[in-house]
Amino acid sequence: MTRPPRSVAPQRPLTAFVLAGGASLGAVQVGMLRALYERNIVPDLLVGASVGALNAAFVASRAQDVATADALARVWASVQRQDVFPLDLRTVVGGLSGRRDHLVGAHALRRIVRRYIGFEDLADSPIPLHIATYDLVSGREVLLSAGPAVDAVLAATAIPGILPPVQMGELRLLDAAVVNNTPISHAVALGAERIYVLPTQDPMRPGRRLPRNALECAIQALGVRTANHLQAELARYAPDAELIVLPAPSDQQVRPTDFGQARRLTADALAGARMTLALGGASGWAGAALTHLYAVPPPS
Repeated sequence: MTRPPRSVAPQRPLTAFVLAGGASLGAVQVGMLRALYERNIVPDLLVGASVGALNAAFVASRAQDVATADALARVWASVQRQDVFPLDLRTVVGGLSGRRDHLVGAHALRRIVRRYIGFEDLADSPIPLHIATYDLVSGREVLLSAGPAVDAVLAATAIPGILPPVQMGELRLLDAAVVNNTPISHAVALGAERIYVLPTQDPMRPGRRLPRNALECAIQALGVRTANHLQAELARYAPDAELIVLPAPSDQQVRPTDFGQARRLTADALAGARMTLALGGASGWAGAALTHLYAVPPPS
């Protein structure tokens, strides 16, 4: 008597989470991550830029489950502006007078990063972690997949002119938002077949609140530019991978330096992500989802 052939479960597509930058708006990614974990959707690799690199490094250090998203939510709820952008008169004057290349020191942010990242080298991340940065020397984008983890995250979050560049060998690295704030291209190059995109703002309706100071002006200007870039990236890479874009709250009017709105941003993003995932399921709506969310034409 012969046995029936053993059924083989279909192999899951190689899955990436791509986390965009956005300063304090990075709190929306906490809600998105929780919605994904609620459905047992977990990444095979993580790609992050700017604050998305910080969020990605946090979750890469821990189990891929709801408890990790909740732990990240507690961190975001406790952070205040001075914890990230502490203004010191000597540093500001040095930056304005040309003695320094930044206006805010990175010591406070370094303490946060060091406290919450559970590995020393990116290569030791339990889940492959790739961090997008920009090199001032060569004028090109640099993807970090190995090397000191704290320095890599600090480089990714170093807003040009605001925070200091990070020296890594011959590289002087900054926030990649100047060239690629939502590094979908790297996820595709790394072989991802299904990509969950976690933006921090709706690319069709980026925040329009008038900035109150130079810091807000610099961050908001980057935000407008990166929103336009994301639209182009979605259209370009839709034929190459299944792109599932989770919606950032479209009515948010939170300033990118306002860390006091983290709970609301997280809750709004969680509700939106739950609805989106319920409507689209875990797969199957590359073109349709992009058309519905951001008016990007589906691949032919």
